[in-house]
Amino acid sequence: MERHKTIQAYLQSLSRFRPEVERLREILNKTALTEEVKWGAPAYTYEGKIVVGIGAFKEHFALWFHQGVLLADEAGVLINAGEGKTKALRQWRMTAKKDIKARTIQAYVKEAIGLVEQGIEIKPTRHAGVELPDELRAALKGDAKVKRAFEALTPGKQREYAGYIAEAKRPETKAKRLVKILPMIEAGAGLHDKYRKG
Repeated sequence: MERHKTIQAYLQSLSRFRPEVERLREILNKTALTEEVKWGAPAYTYEGKIVVGIGAFKEHFALWFHQGVLLADEAGVLINAGEGKTKALRQWRMTAKKDIKARTIQAYVKEAIGLVEQGIEIKPTRHAGVELPDELRAALKGDAKVKRAFEALTPGKQREYAGYIAEAKRPETKAKRLVKILPMIEAGAGLHDKYRKG
């Protein structure tokens, strides 16, 4: 999925539902929310917290309420699009412009802003620890400087390196990958840093 840097770039990428997404933007921009780009798509924040985002897909377009599980959902429109994966996020799917109910959207946004103001939220569960493949564990054990650098990385970056070695099937591939990543670890870089926005 492409990560757009501007709202305009996101809109131009839409082959379907562009007028509908623009209508949702129009509604959300009349609220107290601030429009930003997060994960390459329109997102709306309040006091620095993401409240709602917009997405367009093959069969539908949607609003993503980041703390949607806490909303009363009086219209019964919110679903968990990532059953078993997401605790707080809820999606409101629509398939046509007639599905866009401005007053209901504004009421949901108002309630979501109230949650932010009260400091009520469900925080994501962070994965505990990083399981290292034997080859990476041995390489770190053999080089104290690289081991310290690895321990200084974020858990997410540590998981990327561990996964990169673990997913290689052949010992030769694992060895080649270790040669590639050890200098990166020592430099304090993440495996995918060159793909991340600065």
